[in-house]
Amino acid sequence: MWERGGVYDTDGIGLFLGLDVGKSEHHAHGLTPGGKTVYDKALPNTEPKLRAVFEKLAAKFDTVLVIVDQPANIGALPLAVARDAGCQVAYLPGLAMRRAAQGYEGEAKTDARDAFVIADVARTSPRKLRTLTLAEETEAELAMLVGFDQDLAAESTRTTNRLRGLLTQIHPSLERALGPHIHHPGVLTLLSRYGSPAELAEAGTRRIVKILTPHAPRIAERLAHAIADALAEQTLVVPGTRAAGLVIPCLARQLGETLTQRRTLEDQLNVLLEAHPLSPLLTSMPGIGVRTAATILATIGDAGAFPDADHLASYAGLAPVTKASGTSIRGEHAPRRGNRQLKRAMFLSAFAALSDPESRAYYDKQRRTGKTHTQALIRLARQRVNVLYAMIRDGALYTPRTAKA
Repeated sequence: MWERGGVYDTDGIGLFLGLDVGKSEHHAHGLTPGGKTVYDKALPNTEPKLRAVFEKLAAKFDTVLVIVDQPANIGALPLAVARDAGCQVAYLPGLAMRRAAQGYEGEAKTDARDAFVIADVARTSPRKLRTLTLAEETEAELAMLVGFDQDLAAESTRTTNRLRGLLTQIHPSLERALGPHIHHPGVLTLLSRYGSPAELAEAGTRRIVKILTPHAPRIAERLAHAIADALAEQTLVVPGTRAAGLVIPCLARQLGETLTQRRTLEDQLNVLLEAHPLSPLLTSMPGIGVRTAATILATIGDAGAFPDADHLASYAGLAPVTKASGTSIRGEHAPRRGNRQLKRAMFLSAFAALSDPESRAYYDKQRRTGKTHTQALIRLARQRVNVLYAMIRDGALYTPRTAKA
């Protein structure tokens, strides 16, 4: 697992080897510092072939820099082999590569052209490169689990929307009764057995209470009566209700399994976090929980690749961009570039920190200056990056300003 960090220094590089990675083979293009092409071939995606090429080039040009535009997934093996063969490695963000490609002649989109662009951008615009360091085992495991957790979160959202959409379509009153509790194990168990309003009505209030009680003893009776009242509000059967009665139990079981997987995954993330020395430091900051801390560690590690907080904020895509054009367009927006995982984690942690007095005071101050809710949250997230960077740099737990005073 590779970490992407600060700007790369290309001084002393003898060969810039751009690599357009692929599943079965990669295309490599080598340029000298003067821009002369000395290598332009396809490389099979196997360790022996990659190692032979990297070692041969390293022996001839002394210092070889291998640059990729995708360090994870299909780009993981060539990077690992390159580093083991004595080459240096760097990352050219895909957006920077695509923008740079527009300045080159020709409109063809080939692996050979992309590899050349990657190598030439690295040679002529080294500030666009990012360092790549091999993450520690704990951080690599966190990165993999965080990615899987995000997939599960997206699947949970999709299934939830589909389930509530079907309930709204066939029986709006029932959806209003069950919707707020749709993730509750008791509700999902109930819907997995009785998928249609008719089946729920036939089961009766007593049986519904019996099903809900093991999962929700406090609200079982109240929720069962709410379901009964909702069923009584609609006597017409909407077209498609019979089919929905077949689909809803499947969706309920699917959603239940997804949520169970997320809970299990959170436990595993917790175990990994406890083994990381930065975990107590990160979780001491208001708004940062298990998943947010895991995402931060998976994306920036110990933040050693960033010389200051400004670089970290830029990498996270949290340096506000002002857009102004006369009197018609004015505003402040988050830039589109940046690490999406880290940006989302910092934004959500800022939102969660609004219950913290100091964070709330900073947010309210931004609102008083005319900022919208989103703009104020971006400002808060940016300010929290400064605090987070200082905490990691100094190895210090979070301390409120009032406590410092």
